[in-house]
Amino acid sequence: TDYGSSLTLSLPAALQPHQPFQIIVRYTTADGPAIWWLDPELTYGNAKPFVFTQGHSVCNRSFFPCFDTPAVKCTYSATVKAPAGIQVLMSATQSTYLEEEGVYQFYMEYPVPAYLVALVAGDLIHADIGPRSRVWAEPCLLPTAISKLSGMVERWLTAAESLYGPYIWGRYDIVFLPPSFPIVAMENPCLTFIISSILESDEFLIIDVIHEVAHSWFGNAVTNATWEEMWLSEGLATYAQRRITTETYGAAFTCLETAFRLDALHRQMKLLGEDNPVSKLQVKLEPGVNPSNLMNLFTYEKGYCFVYYLSQLCGDPRHFDSFLRAYIEKYKFTSVVAQDLLDSFLNFFPELKEQCVESKAGLEFERWLNATGPPLAEPDLSQGSSLTRPVETLFKLWTTEPLDSVAAASSVDLTKWRTFQTVLFLDRLLDGSPLPHEVIKKLSECYSSQLDSMNAEIRIRWLQIVVRNDYYPDLYKVRRFLENQMSRMYTIPLYEDLCTGTLKSFALEIFYQTQNQLHPNLRKTIQQILSQGLNPLPAIDTTAVTTDTPAMVLEDKVSEATNGAISLRDVNVSA
Repeated sequence: TDYGSSLTLSLPAALQPHQPFQIIVRYTTADGPAIWWLDPELTYGNAKPFVFTQGHSVCNRSFFPCFDTPAVKCTYSATVKAPAGIQVLMSATQSTYLEEEGVYQFYMEYPVPAYLVALVAGDLIHADIGPRSRVWAEPCLLPTAISKLSGMVERWLTAAESLYGPYIWGRYDIVFLPPSFPIVAMENPCLTFIISSILESDEFLIIDVIHEVAHSWFGNAVTNATWEEMWLSEGLATYAQRRITTETYGAAFTCLETAFRLDALHRQMKLLGEDNPVSKLQVKLEPGVNPSNLMNLFTYEKGYCFVYYLSQLCGDPRHFDSFLRAYIEKYKFTSVVAQDLLDSFLNFFPELKEQCVESKAGLEFERWLNATGPPLAEPDLSQGSSLTRPVETLFKLWTTEPLDSVAAASSVDLTKWRTFQTVLFLDRLLDGSPLPHEVIKKLSECYSSQLDSMNAEIRIRWLQIVVRNDYYPDLYKVRRFLENQMSRMYTIPLYEDLCTGTLKSFALEIFYQTQNQLHPNLRKTIQQILSQGLNPLPAIDTTAVTTDTPAMVLEDKVSEATNGAISLRDVNVSA
């Protein structure tokens, strides 16, 4: 398959059961899906080359020989040699540097699954932001990272420890990666990887880091034994993330963020259909399928809803916190299946077991796990009404005919809103697009200048509205945005929208101008999006392409973003 073939080693017949033995595999890695090499031009500083790895789900088998399954955990050590001026980091509890030899040595003393072994190297410097945390970034980004996170990570760690017990990994450091990083964040133990692009969106940064903090307990300490039950990591981490945000920022903020995510879940549900098997919590993984293809909002949000339902059965979330502490203590450094969690839950609450809550009609645990469709129950978000009600009111003003409430709508100052309020409002406008021309014209008059000064999470949603409504007066802003973006999450949704409508030639023009600033993997994905429906293919000017970059070829095949999965443009969620 595309994901490699197994290496089988025959052990000596004389080897006794449980007798220790050593295997040495000498190997060389070629370019593989785990290893991302960046030329200096693809970094913020444009000064030095950069490399990072991304192991989730089954990519690290292209990085080193391993049992590439979350069911197997082990410690690891690594020796890395790098040129002078290149800082090397790994997801390890211990590290040393021999400067005269240019050699780094790393050791992870706790057992971890293969996908959590991670490496990054480049022009990185650091600053301490707490007693057990530091932030790493390129020199030009470090001041921003410090200003956003100084003192905050310790606050979140302390809140998490009060809920789920001691943080067991020693340090919690963060490294900000160039915009080529293919996802938003990755919970590598001791060293969270985060895309630098998220630094400008404060509320998304908070949620993303807290989610990765939560993984220190749920996912890293206790791991799903099979990729068919990823919700055991992601659903529990999302629940823990929201318990932490409730403790640190209040219930209203947590309910607002949850409403935003559940909106996205229902959007995905509508597009996929309620009978789609990927909406199950226990998804069947067919041979040869990359488990990452099963990552979707159900893994996170339907999983969260099930965990939230379990917490409600206890009557008090603090009782459920106590159970989760015991669950972590029992299973830390091991991998589990859903039955382990549910059996532990019922044993911890014998009164619930006596009530047969696992078999409650319509809410059976088995049905939660194996039924397709939306969550069987959703949380009460009424504590967030002070933040969600203004969004609902404004949306109705703009979508109720006749449009005679423009004066009231235009008086709303979006700059005073939280980011999650604004993106929730814009997402709902996206759901209703295309809008009547008069509505989109008035929306632009009222809000376009306000939105121009806001973060990228907000701006991309407004620009998607512009594209889906063919609103030509604001198209120049789409061009300007794409000329300055190199990350997957801020380019693919717009290109998908541009190519779905009447603006494909506009998209091609922008891509020809900007392709050399994109990572080859991202460039290939956009080429596939642009190729749909192009017959014959346009002539392509390759004179600007460097000798070490293959000339751009638009292949007539289905975009990987739409091949059996939901398009990013229809999800509008960044984590």
